[in-house]
Amino acid sequence: MISRLFGRRTSADQKNPFSGLSVPPGAGLLTCRVLSPVREPVVNAEFTVTDAGGRKVVSGETDPFGGVTAMVPKGEYRLAITADSYSPYRASASITEDVQLASLGDITLQDAPPQPQPTPGDWEIEPAHSRVGFVARHIGLARVYGRFDNFAGAIRIGESMEDSAMHVVIDASSIDTNVRMRDDHLRSGDFLDVENYPTMEFYSDRFQHRGGDNWLITGALTLHGVTRTVTLDAVYGGVRVGMENETRAAVRATAELHREDYTINWQTMLARGIAAVGSSIKVELEIQIVPKGTELQFK
Repeated sequence: MISRLFGRRTSADQKNPFSGLSVPPGAGLLTCRVLSPVREPVVNAEFTVTDAGGRKVVSGETDPFGGVTAMVPKGEYRLAITADSYSPYRASASITEDVQLASLGDITLQDAPPQPQPTPGDWEIEPAHSRVGFVARHIGLARVYGRFDNFAGAIRIGESMEDSAMHVVIDASSIDTNVRMRDDHLRSGDFLDVENYPTMEFYSDRFQHRGGDNWLITGALTLHGVTRTVTLDAVYGGVRVGMENETRAAVRATAELHREDYTINWQTMLARGIAAVGSSIKVELEIQIVPKGTELQFK
C-alpha cells in the first residue's frame, strides 16, 4: 500500500501537500505556479505538456492561484505556457522512478513587447466589428449566452493611456439571447425593465496598466437606475489598418456583475431550491474603435 502512495514517506513529507495523494505506478506529478512580473497569479494561462516526441499529453488552464498540476506517465516532457500580453514560457521536466514530483516552482512570465498605443484624440466604437455579450447560469445547469445589438461609445485617448476616458451607452431593449419569449421576459419589469430604464451607461476615466497589454478600466455602470463601480479586466489588442485604409484599435474585456447590486431580484426557485437564473452575470466585450468621424462603406 505504501508503495502506491506518492513518493517515499518521510517526516519531511508531512509538509508536502501531495504526500498523501495516490498516484498510479509509473506516473508522477508535474507542478508549477505561474506569476506575473509583479508576482500576481496569472489566471487562465494556457499550458501544454508534450512528450519527447512532441505529442501533446495534457493541456489546460492555470487555476485561480496560477497553479498547474498534471499527472503524467514517467518520461521526459516539455511544458509550454502562454498568456495574453506575456512572452511564451517553455521548460523541461522529467518523471522517473526516483523523481515522482517534478516541481518547477514559481514561474514568472515576462511582459511581451507592448503594442503601439492609439494616437491621442477622440475615437468611437465601430459597432459592426464590436460585441457586447454576457453569460448567465440557467437553473444551475447550463449557460445562456446573449448580447446587446445596439450600443455606441466614445473614447478620448490621452497623451498617456492612463489619462484616457470612455463613455458607452447600451440600448437595453436590444438584448438578444436567440429566444424571443426569454428576451421579452428579460425586457420586462422582472429584469431590465426597459420601459423605465431604456439604457445602460458606463463611464470611466481610470485606466490602470497591469503589465504588458493588460489593463484595468474602472468606472461607473448605471443599470436599472442604480450606479455601481465596475472594473473591466482588459487586454489591449493593438492598432491595425483596416480594409478601407482606416485605422483601428481593439480591446477585449470581461467583468462580473451581480443582479442584486442593481436591484434585479427576480428569483423564481425550482424544486430543491435552485434559482432559475443565476445571480452572477459575466460580461464579455470585444471592441474595435476608429478615429471619430471615420467614414466607412463596409461596416
